[in-house]
Amino acid sequence: MTPIRILVADDQPLVRRGLCLILAPDPAFEVVGEAENGAAAVESARRLRPDVVVMDIRMPVLDGVDATRELARVLPDCRVLALSTFDLDEYVVAALRAGAGGFLPKDVSPEELAAAIRTVHTGEAVVAPRLLTRLISTYVRSTAPAAPAVAPRSVAAELTPRETEVWRLIATGLDNDAIAGALDLSRSTVKNHITSLFAKLDVRDRAQAVIAAYESGLVTARSPGGGG
Repeated sequence: MTPIRILVADDQPLVRRGLCLILAPDPAFEVVGEAENGAAAVESARRLRPDVVVMDIRMPVLDGVDATRELARVLPDCRVLALSTFDLDEYVVAALRAGAGGFLPKDVSPEELAAAIRTVHTGEAVVAPRLLTRLISTYVRSTAPAAPAVAPRSVAAELTPRETEVWRLIATGLDNDAIAGALDLSRSTVKNHITSLFAKLDVRDRAQAVIAAYESGLVTARSPGGGG
């Protein structure tokens, strides 16, 4: 199997080197370069053509969100896994809206990081559960989100009842196997529904589909007090 080519972008040399040392021994990965800021990450990605960029969100010159947005524009096949020391919900939303395939805190285990890179590389989305729950709650309470991901009513009208149900289950955090079990469908049928759903929503992956579900009102977040 061809190794997944990885570019590591972080402004802290110790963190950057640590990530490389964690990933390099795995034969499934090939660390092809490092970058110390967002601008360098974009330039290096153009030159090295990595499959996945492990991107720190808060960096000088060009932050990780803007770098992710630029990579989505110029290298759409390159996937971004965003990392942050800070559990700041606005950064999670911004990164996912910019095109990141996942968002993890830096305190994840090496095994979780490796698994997330593999998942993001396949085109799926990864968001740490604790961040996803808080992201949704904070995002839904925010006022006037910029550039909604979908036009709620018109897009919802184009979906079949089954696609709508699959979308709802994606937004609650279920993976394909769990959705297949919940709806008594084969995994391949679920994948077909998701492919059609993403095309109709004009979203790139699960992360953006989750944001679209909450923007559209299809699902609502529980309040911190546990209300519906």
